[in-house]
Amino acid sequence: MTRRLVVDLAAGRALWRIPDRAAAAIAAAASGWEVIRVDAPAVSDGDGGAGSPAAVRAATGAEVYLGFGVPEGVRVASRGTLRWAHTATAGVSPSLAALRGQGITVTNSAGVHAEPMADWVLAAIGYFARGLDVAIRAQGERRWAKDEFTDGSVVPFELRDLRVGIFGLGGIGAAVARRGLALGMRVAGVRRRPDQGGPAGVLWVGGLGELDRLAGESDVLVITAPRTRETEGAVSARILGRLPAGALVVNVSRGGILDEAALLEALGRGLRGAALDVFAAEPLPPEHPLWRHPRVLISPHVSAVTRGFWDRELALILDNLGRYLGGRPLTNVVDLEAGY
Repeated sequence: MTRRLVVDLAAGRALWRIPDRAAAAIAAAASGWEVIRVDAPAVSDGDGGAGSPAAVRAATGAEVYLGFGVPEGVRVASRGTLRWAHTATAGVSPSLAALRGQGITVTNSAGVHAEPMADWVLAAIGYFARGLDVAIRAQGERRWAKDEFTDGSVVPFELRDLRVGIFGLGGIGAAVARRGLALGMRVAGVRRRPDQGGPAGVLWVGGLGELDRLAGESDVLVITAPRTRETEGAVSARILGRLPAGALVVNVSRGGILDEAALLEALGRGLRGAALDVFAAEPLPPEHPLWRHPRVLISPHVSAVTRGFWDRELALILDNLGRYLGGRPLTNVVDLEAGY
């Protein structure tokens, strides 16, 4: 019986759409298999939507599925035959809990997105630390704002003086930590498994129960943790209240981790600013007060965007495909119980 591999990566968004060279490389690596490339547009956000009719047809009898999440229709169609599903996204939807106990290995692309997302975080820190938000507002008003930068109204930070706390020291958080350390920042973090540590030079790594301490010792709180039952709403009014006056909040993970209403209140009490790439509701509704706040930088969930995506993603897929065919453990395996 011919083994089937489905490539459902024809994203509607051009940057995420699989190039012909990548599809050809996957087919060549799976020599002897039936490799079906789905040409119908795939939803590259969230959990891949319900799955296109073409993807559902292709998934019938499939052993391996490569897509954006694992759409419900694909899960149903491949029930009993699917053994490995790979998502080209960093996060995984809670709906993947439906795959628990079915003997299916799920892998994700967290490491693929780490470098560009960490670059975005560093740019966001610099944006506020050097007062570029004030400069941009003044430019829009055609106003020479030198007085604000020299009379004490705006006090720029030197990056090396900042204490950076990272909530989630996985692949993305570690990439942020390495950049901060290279610039002389003092870096600490928390993660679900603190025994796994962090990059060399990180001051301390604690469990999720030490988020209070992390906030109290951070000039910048960076949220890179996956959204799980444990992290949902974790950056609450209480945690935001622990941040020192003039601190920054940067979120590139999931909107549900950060209490947005509490963030707006904290901005009114002396928080320096917030750089947000993710939100509880996306797209962010036009009437949302975050749009109008002068000290909030809004980005439309694009911190992972990079021209290098398919080079990294293809390397990950081919490495794992070789491992799968050779009966070796895969990398980037998702813990379906933990949710990431």
